[in-house]
Amino acid sequence: MLVISTSLRDRSNSEMLADAFLAGTKAAGNRVEKVTLREKALSFCKGCLTCQETQKCVIQDDTAQIVEKMAQADVIVFATPIYYYEMSGQMKTLLDRANPLFPSDYSFRRIYLLTTAAEDEESVPEKAVSGLKGWIDCFEKAALAGTVFAGGVTGAGEIEGHPALKTAYDMGASIQ
Repeated sequence: MLVISTSLRDRSNSEMLADAFLAGTKAAGNRVEKVTLREKALSFCKGCLTCQETQKCVIQDDTAQIVEKMAQADVIVFATPIYYYEMSGQMKTLLDRANPLFPSDYSFRRIYLLTTAAEDEESVPEKAVSGLKGWIDCFEKAALAGTVFAGGVTGAGEIEGHPALKTAYDMGASIQ
């Protein structure tokens, strides 16, 4: 299992949500690795489509290593803050750069999305979920298996005590 935290902020709420999910998966006895995009160099996709023939991107940055981990994971969990009612730009960049996975024999079957936002309405993560579903639709063996949303958290660490932390932990613990 691979948990990818896309927030660039220290003590970010979405990363704390990811850590709760990760703790649940470890408690259930799963092998899990966490990758954070903070301190990683990710460039934008050039759209050259070389990766469709070679299964490798022509851009030399940290993305290739992350994409390889994605290919080998049975389960992928994305954690993102909501920016303007959408996934973070760095998450979208990673998804675009994961194009070498399309023609590959990828292992992932289940995808989870963990989101946080200052706004608290249930509809806040809908566009982020829709964007991720669009990516998942390109991988016929994969499906969105679950989502967790923690609204009403703005400052770093404000998620402490939020009920979504338990929801994320329980969701992680339920994975076999």
